[in-house]
Amino acid sequence: MATAQQWIQAARPRTLPAAVAPVLVGTGAGIDLGGFSWLRGGLALIVSLALQVGVNYSNDYSDGVRGTDEVRVGPTRLVGAGLAAPGAVKRAAFACFGVAGLAGLALAAMTSWWLVPIGLACVAAAWFYTGGPRPYGYAGLGEVFVFVFFGLVAVLGTTYVQAGAITVWAVIASIGIGLLACALLMANNLRDVHTDVDAGKRTLAVLLGEPLSRKVFALMIAGAFVAVLALSPSHPWCLLGLLAVPLAVPPTRSVLRGARGRDLITVLGQTGRLEFVYAVLVGAGLALEAWT
Repeated sequence: MATAQQWIQAARPRTLPAAVAPVLVGTGAGIDLGGFSWLRGGLALIVSLALQVGVNYSNDYSDGVRGTDEVRVGPTRLVGAGLAAPGAVKRAAFACFGVAGLAGLALAAMTSWWLVPIGLACVAAAWFYTGGPRPYGYAGLGEVFVFVFFGLVAVLGTTYVQAGAITVWAVIASIGIGLLACALLMANNLRDVHTDVDAGKRTLAVLLGEPLSRKVFALMIAGAFVAVLALSPSHPWCLLGLLAVPLAVPPTRSVLRGARGRDLITVLGQTGRLEFVYAVLVGAGLALEAWT
């Protein structure tokens, strides 16, 4: 039987900044538009965190029953290591999706019922990443969906529930967050690239190969800061985001110098920290435009 600590590890705490970051930036964009609500922001955060933990348990279940996790470098998986019954992990994933759904329904009731189909699309994307007969995460599309759902949808959805509108500046900010979320996934897939090849899991890192994937990781990081520069003419306070550049150096250097295996676990933590600090700074920059 898995311990409480093992269940927590299976929730992949290192990935949670990817759930918090878009809510922070979306809230900043909402404040820039003149709208803010602690309740709506809190519900948006619950949706994002529940979906992130849900997709992590879903991946644990789906990869485990496929045998993808039999040989693994990263954190222990519950199903792959035989620590928990597949059904229990699957139920945990759907319990998280249920929490996200309830919080999402509350937000829809407060704002617009158009959020319901968007929420259903988010849950479907979370499950079919590694679940179902044709998981898109096994076809090199993981980064595309992460960019869309943990970048565009999460930031712009938060902006909308806060202010009832979306601006081009919120879109640019969401691109920066989406690129950092993709970098987090790329680091994860680089770590597992050799075992994924053996298991027949064709992630983007597998399709591109290690040398090109490492360059793409660096371009994703750089692209996030290009987004900051794109925001600066109209929102100069967003230049605060450049203060996160020093945090981008260690993971980028490690990846470009060929870090492998467990060294990439450190890169994951560094990239998650970068995304969180970047989100705090850019979100604050957007909010300050409304107060100055």
